[in-house]
Amino acid sequence: MKQFLFNSSGNWTAFKIGKYLYNTKAKWIGWFPWDDENAVDKNGQYLGSIFSSNRFYKLNHFPYRGYPGYPGYPGYPGYPGYPGYAGYSPRPFTTNDISKDYLLGLG
Repeated sequence: MKQFLFNSSGNWTAFKIGKYLYNTKAKWIGWFPWDDENAVDKNGQYLGSIFSSNRFYKLNHFPYRGYPGYPGYPGYPGYPGYPGYAGYSPRPFTTNDISKDYLLGLG
């Protein structure tokens, strides 16, 4: 099942399919190795966390959880479509938005 992720301004920044994370150009940028809301990039570095089921923010301080390994290349997910605008949502304390341009650069 596809899960669209947005920043605090309501702009679409990424999407999740299974344990894999993709940018808006459908390029694989990371994954969720611990089966929770915390994602790492393809090198195993903390990337961000899902809040309120559809917001993707970066915690200012994320504890090191060890090297998560490498899941293997997931393949192309297909065109994700456009989810529209999600509306403004205040960020939780100690988080920051993740720039869409930054996520596009990871692909």
